[in-house]
Amino acid sequence: MGNSLRAIVAFVPSKDCQKYLLEDLDEMPVDRMVDLSSRQLRRLPLHVCSFRELVKLYLSDNNLSHLPAELEQLQNLQLLALDFNNFKALPPVVCTLRQLCILYVGNNRLRSLPLELRRLCNLRTLWVECNRLQQLPEAVCELRLLRTLHAGSNALRALPGRLRALRELRTVCLSGNLLCEFPPVLLRMPALEVIDVDRNAIRSFPSLAHLPGLKLVIYDHNPCRNAPRVARGVRRVGRWAEESPEPRKRSGALAHIAPEELPPLPP
Repeated sequence: MGNSLRAIVAFVPSKDCQKYLLEDLDEMPVDRMVDLSSRQLRRLPLHVCSFRELVKLYLSDNNLSHLPAELEQLQNLQLLALDFNNFKALPPVVCTLRQLCILYVGNNRLRSLPLELRRLCNLRTLWVECNRLQQLPEAVCELRLLRTLHAGSNALRALPGRLRALRELRTVCLSGNLLCEFPPVLLRMPALEVIDVDRNAIRSFPSLAHLPGLKLVIYDHNPCRNAPRVARGVRRVGRWAEESPEPRKRSGALAHIAPEELPPLPP
């Protein structure tokens, strides 16, 4: 009954109705965070945009398809969660939030990202998984401070060569896409620590032993004929991984990795 009532109230822009959705959130929270996840929202209550010192705003798991221009007032916002909504395009106002460090827009219906995304010069983490991207937008290649890119469960067939410009990138997750070959650009990114290409269509892997920063590579559920060769101490997850070494007659000698040297899997 509560969720149904919220869904009805969300259509009504009156101040009383917005206060109901905000649950009497009249003043800026002490922790400068507002969580309106799972409220059946179809529009963002404008009252939130008055909290100009807000640092974190969670709007996950609602029915949002657009955001008001007033959101631009939140110039101190560092984290914005828009995942599990109905966005067909990233609202332009998001690209005005210059202090944004973490942006979640997964589980929407995005087919592209605007060129204006490059204005988010402080962005460190970008989650765009479970959308409809057929190619990684060029704007992503201009996010010079980006450290984590989650683009799994889209329709990517390749990565742009300009991705190499992201010298701070440490984690790239591409699981559940349409990659038929290992993206060549990743071979020229020595700072990468985690590469996830699980559930693609890669039939052959190049050697990754030359990547000095690599700690973990996930390549399971690919129709591969060989495992990626890695340096000593790098964790592999996939066929012929540590538990079942790849036959020497297929790939030649592989570097031996002692179990006690393996780094733990990320949560």
